Amino acid sequence: MDLAFVESPVQLLNVLEWAHTRTSGLLHGIPAQPKGPGSAGSGGTAHALTVVVLSPTDPMSRGQLRRMAELARDEGVTVRWQEARAPGAGAPLRTVRELAPLLRGARRVVVGDPFSRYVQLLLALVGTKDLTVVDDGTATMEYVAQVARGERLVRWHRRGRRGARELALAPVSAVARRRLSPSTAREVEVFTAMPVDPPEGIRVRANTFAWTRARFGPPRLTRGADLVGTSLVETGVVDPARYEEAVAALAARHGATRYFAHRRESTGKLRRLAARTGLEIVRPDLPLELIARRGPIGRTVLSFPSTVVHTLPLALAGTEVAVAVCDIAPEWLRDTASPRAQGFLAGVTGTARGVHRIGAPA
Repeated sequence: MDLAFVESPVQLLNVLEWAHTRTSGLLHGIPAQPKGPGSAGSGGTAHALTVVVLSPTDPMSRGQLRRMAELARDEGVTVRWQEARAPGAGAPLRTVRELAPLLRGARRVVVGDPFSRYVQLLLALVGTKDLTVVDDGTATMEYVAQVARGERLVRWHRRGRRGARELALAPVSAVARRRLSPSTAREVEVFTAMPVDPPEGIRVRANTFAWTRARFGPPRLTRGADLVGTSLVETGVVDPARYEEAVAALAARHGATRYFAHRRESTGKLRRLAARTGLEIVRPDLPLELIARRGPIGRTVLSFPSTVVHTLPLALAGTEVAVAVCDIAPEWLRDTASPRAQGFLAGVTGTARGVHRIGAPA
């Protein structure tokens, strides 16, 4: 059995893409499960895939994960919904205890976010099992770079000294870092659509979104442009006022009519954008790669530096959709942004293939 832990809709999508490429044919010929939210299913083959959803707390993520879980079950994948963040201090220990038998029985462990403290806690129990990391967005680039440099795993937008919680979890993080690094005892595989330069011992397999293209579309195209939102404001990287000005300028310049909100964007920010720009705010119920592939979608899709400038050209291959990325101007960054923010975002844009670059609005 292969065992995957996911915490976001994009991670679950990329686990399905990974399974689609496996020679064992995990997504073919396996009876579908019942669709109840707590259904565990039976798997159907000796090398079946079980996905454990470590459910987040925010409603948008939970809703998208429910929809992705339905798609996964339709493909014959076993899905277990785990309320890992239930109220009470004992939830993490209870979750680890309940998942321990699955970990012991797995031949390979698949994770979507190597920076997650929850995933790191589980990885401390993995031992020498083979490991696969699938995309959770641009963080994959930073993960591979940090492993190559032998650094501790820190999200690119974090700054400052470690707090008490990070110091307390430092031993667990150190063990997880060893599990996430190549060794003679285990294989570490990265399944990614992002440009990475892996160190020796990490095997990279390309995510071409073959399952998405086979399952959905091609989409119907609209005449106008669509704009993709980002959570850079919510993560403390970009100034809110600067961001709203940039969205308004891009919408006016390119004739955008819809704004696809990131699942972490705040309701207040989205209300201000709608009032200022007249854009129709869309809260997608699935990852944008699936929304775009199903359509309808604009002939031009505008985005700021983010995962979608790498994934949308792949998901929309063979269509006439043009993806354009707008640079983040240095003056948009907040004083509290990580010193690495500008260079990291520039790297996300500069390494994107099959996209048009547009300058930041003045």
